[in-house]
Amino acid sequence: MRPIRLPEPPSPTTGVPEIFESGANSVVRRAVVIGNGFPGSENQSIGLFILLLMQRVTRPRGGMNEWLHWLPVSLHKKLDYVMRHIYNYWRLVIAARGKKLSALPSENGGSVGLSTVLEADVKQIVNMALETFEKDGPLLVIASGRDTISVASSIKRLASDNVFVVQIQHPRSHLNRFDLVITPRHDYYPLTPQAQEQVPWFLRKWITPREPPDGHVVLTVGALHQIDFAALRVAASTWHDEFAPLPKPLLVVNIGGPTRCCRYGTDLAKQLTANLLSVLASCGSVRISFSNRTSEKVSNIVFKELGNNPKVYIWDGKEPNPHMGHLAWADAFVITADSVSMISEACSTGKPVYVMGSERCTWKLSDFHKSLKERGVVRPFTGSEDISESWSYPPLNDTAQAAHRVHAALAERGLRLRP
Repeated sequence: MRPIRLPEPPSPTTGVPEIFESGANSVVRRAVVIGNGFPGSENQSIGLFILLLMQRVTRPRGGMNEWLHWLPVSLHKKLDYVMRHIYNYWRLVIAARGKKLSALPSENGGSVGLSTVLEADVKQIVNMALETFEKDGPLLVIASGRDTISVASSIKRLASDNVFVVQIQHPRSHLNRFDLVITPRHDYYPLTPQAQEQVPWFLRKWITPREPPDGHVVLTVGALHQIDFAALRVAASTWHDEFAPLPKPLLVVNIGGPTRCCRYGTDLAKQLTANLLSVLASCGSVRISFSNRTSEKVSNIVFKELGNNPKVYIWDGKEPNPHMGHLAWADAFVITADSVSMISEACSTGKPVYVMGSERCTWKLSDFHKSLKERGVVRPFTGSEDISESWSYPPLNDTAQAAHRVHAALAERGLRLRP
């Protein structure tokens, strides 16, 4: 769990204080993000929070930001954005090594009790929300992943009037335990006639969800994430020296690993490398990266077939991670079908996205790929493509749309984020 407080606004110069205009407890000034330790889930919560935060026009404050107030506000915010991403990365690395990392100074120079909340402890978060409500107003709670469901729903139950709880991904439980649920459309695939035919009748009542989405469910196409045009502009500048000299077009290949709904092995790796060899003539350069789920057998095949090709660079997994640079500088993507997150990020760029292995996907993951194809967002990777051929589509904008719905849902409760 990562405690965060929303930034303070600029000091008012005229008029009465905001506390008298709208009430002390109608403005959300702070938030808690609850994660489960898996980047794919936590990235969604952080991405939504950052977008809610970045819609504020407040200049960052606290820590090094006090020395940067002479910069134009747009540049200042970009630098702050980069510094916090770097901090978040090192926080995960050091935590994985069992060491402690001191907290990054908050933008407000304080934490309103959040600095003491180091783990997703329901009692501690609830007590803090109750005890500081009169002074600091309601608490926004954003949670993602199966392991966070019981924590988030307990916080809502014990401090209902003092918190606003957003659960990302379908909780597989009663939706009224949360103020807002943000989930992909394919999570409701079990309700479709096709899915019902795949499940024996005596098991159907145990398949969730069992009811269609109600008014406080936000449906997205893919996964939420931290990628938007502002982030891509920053990444383009950060990675300029490494990627700008590369021959164009640049093809970025992201290889994941088999999942329960998308099973494959070395056979797909062999097919992928064969297809890549077929399109090399139309590529200026190719950069390949693996995920944590990629098996050694798959990566070995890729290294064997492509590792010595002068057009191909295979990332060795050592830091810094070029992922943001890939998203910013790629002219096209090839992505294995197993990862909703990687595909969603690439499809937010508006650049050509080719998917490898979607025909092997089943159940709701198959429905996800079907929806992308119907929108013209992705194409299958066959090995006959001309990578220099550019095609486009309306980029997926799920995170921004979800953030808009959060604002609307808060307004229905008479709440708003600090402007």
